Amino acid sequence: MYKMNGRNYTITTEFILVGFSEFIDLQLLLFIMFLLIYIITVLGNLSIILAYTLTTILNTPMYLFLSNFSFLEICYVTSTIPKLLSNLLAEVKTIYFYSCALQMYCVILLGGTECYMLAAMAYDRYVAICHPLLYSTIMNHKVCIQLIGGSWLIGAINSLTHTTLTFNLPFCNDHKINHFFCDVPPLLKLACTDTWINKIVIFIVGGGVVVGSLILTIISYSLIISSILNIHSRSNKAFSTCTSHFMVISIFYGSSIFMYFRPNTKYAMYQERLVSLMYTIIAPLLNPFIYSLRNNEVKLAIRKIYTQFL
Repeated sequence: MYKMNGRNYTITTEFILVGFSEFIDLQLLLFIMFLLIYIITVLGNLSIILAYTLTTILNTPMYLFLSNFSFLEICYVTSTIPKLLSNLLAEVKTIYFYSCALQMYCVILLGGTECYMLAAMAYDRYVAICHPLLYSTIMNHKVCIQLIGGSWLIGAINSLTHTTLTFNLPFCNDHKINHFFCDVPPLLKLACTDTWINKIVIFIVGGGVVVGSLILTIISYSLIISSILNIHSRSNKAFSTCTSHFMVISIFYGSSIFMYFRPNTKYAMYQERLVSLMYTIIAPLLNPFIYSLRNNEVKLAIRKIYTQFL
């Protein structure tokens, strides 16, 4: 016990994760569904990493970004799905205080990094399409590493800020988190003090990360579209590629903005879980198919690896 503002509070040692659904009859079905999603996501992204690492035909900046992006997505789903799967089969769905903090840090780190990784990949496509003769000069290996490293650094600073502020709050006796992983909004609802500072930081710092990277991504794709309008022989393919990319970007950014930056109105908890599902699980599932596995060069590289090891 400790006292704060004249009130006694219990020191929090663990939380209870409600999970994705409270209906017992759905637990096994959800377990199978999320297990399949996890396996497909890991295998799809892992195949891209292996294709880039074990072949020479993908030795370009674009595939360096894609291989790092695939590693990011594997980490992203691993930060949420294994705990979700274990809770679906467990009677007591607890998570220790520091485990919860670690999970939140990883989820926000990977989410913030993905924001600027998407912006870097959009810039790479802009240079490749709009300035093809200068592509190898502008997007050299050093620049690519700086963009990737900068994305991880921004994600780390953003995550450390939100995680530190959240877990310095006093939590009430009700330690039940109405979510399937430790995230900022549901934990703020358990706080026994005013959380206006946390909300301001989410709006300013988190908004800078999400909205800032979204603006950069939109600018890059807008310049690409304006450029390919004058290249009739490549316009259909380019528009098709941009459309599929916009689909993933819309899912990821749309659900993230709704979750963290919506007005302070009441939504059913299952709606928040569904929205979180879109950017933490569905987007990583779609990304290898949208960005890489539809690409003929990636397919050729995977076939070469397959024949080499047979």
